[in-house]
Amino acid sequence: MTVLVSRPSDAIDAPDHMGLEHALPRKAAISRDDLLAAALKLIGPHRSLSTLSLREVTREAGIAPNSFYRQFRDMDELAVALIDLAGRSLRKIIGQARQRASTERSVVQGSLETFMEQLRADDKLLHVLLREGTVGSDAFKQAVDRELNFFEDELCIDLVRLAAADGARLYEPALVSKAITRLVFAAGASAMDMPLEKDPELIKQLSQMIRMIITGSRAMAAE
Repeated sequence: MTVLVSRPSDAIDAPDHMGLEHALPRKAAISRDDLLAAALKLIGPHRSLSTLSLREVTREAGIAPNSFYRQFRDMDELAVALIDLAGRSLRKIIGQARQRASTERSVVQGSLETFMEQLRADDKLLHVLLREGTVGSDAFKQAVDRELNFFEDELCIDLVRLAAADGARLYEPALVSKAITRLVFAAGASAMDMPLEKDPELIKQLSQMIRMIITGSRAMAAE
């Protein structure tokens, strides 16, 4: 026997007087990943997570607004989860590029090329890190900073390994990795508004800057 259960909360889901939502089909079930994917579709180079409303995200996901709270406490929690997802995904992709490289030069070149590829990718995950680190709320900026720290830790390990393979040392390797990471992400934030044909020149300039930082660190360690 089928039992129909009324939902007092349905009032919030009713179409507004403008009729903007009456034709949208709604899903029976929704996951955290579905909501994160919906938020990703709505943001871009000129749209921050902080500007998204709960109703926008749930409409994009095809669910009733009340269903949102089964997965996230509020929009801030969704935004931080999306920043974490962006950081994990990018670290995995760039980490794979570094593992394929065997020399310092190829590590730098391969990582930069992969970074720019992700900047232009359709999934916009890198945009989340670049945008929210500068225009997001304090909670968002802290989440982005945490992800950058992960990048720095992993890069530091690679830089020390590569220097040792050359019989060299780095002066303050953690500071070197931080300088490189912050340089690349700052350049990426600017590159979002640049035409695609500028990417090769930017990669070349960043590669030279990074080698200057590493060369300087090695020279200081040898003093």
